[in-house]
Amino acid sequence: MSSVHILSGGAAQGLVQQLRGTFYNETGRAIEGHFGAVSQMRDKLLAGEPCDVLILTEPLIDELTVAGRVQPGSVRALGRVRTGLAVRAGDTPPRVDTPEALKATLLAAQGIYCPDLHKSTAGLHLMGVLQRLGLAQTLQSRLRPCASGTAAMHELAAASGSRLIGCAQVTEIRSTPGVQFAGVLPREFESATFYAAAIASRAEQPQAARLLIDMLAAPDTAPLRRAGGFE
Repeated sequence: MSSVHILSGGAAQGLVQQLRGTFYNETGRAIEGHFGAVSQMRDKLLAGEPCDVLILTEPLIDELTVAGRVQPGSVRALGRVRTGLAVRAGDTPPRVDTPEALKATLLAAQGIYCPDLHKSTAGLHLMGVLQRLGLAQTLQSRLRPCASGTAAMHELAAASGSRLIGCAQVTEIRSTPGVQFAGVLPREFESATFYAAAIASRAEQPQAARLLIDMLAAPDTAPLRRAGGFE
């Protein structure tokens, strides 16, 4: 049978990975596709990349629905994802619960692993936080941007040295072995992004796509979503 093709923000990668086996057992179909910055996934869709299922931020799903790229009535909410900080497994988590503590932690860091600062949800937000704290120039040389939050967390897990931290969406932190969640950004700098799944208008496997979306959003998988960082 043909595979189901997915274009998804990195925030949902861990959830999809956990459901791959169950989906294959129920449908006989594998899941193929790409995970990364949501704007890059949108661009892939618009460039003609095969896609049955989209998992993007709700504003992007709305934009693509208006553009006729999403099947009407197929959108399902998955939940809210916050941006947080991470350290390597075994490292002492720093304080990040107040603006002062966050600033001190960022200034003390020798390396800050993060997703693309111009295209990813968490990367764009981090750059805004650094600018508001007056640290954008000071920390420029310590930033370690990667293609996605998941890639950044893998780089952090494999890095050597001291005083290393990472910034990504909580789902990307929790789904990456070798790193541990240090906390969400303080309320003054909070970032909460709502994600939704939908069937692409040119889906070649619309029935299988609907089954996958139902599985991702089902009440039975709510514990998986919560454990992975969806709220």
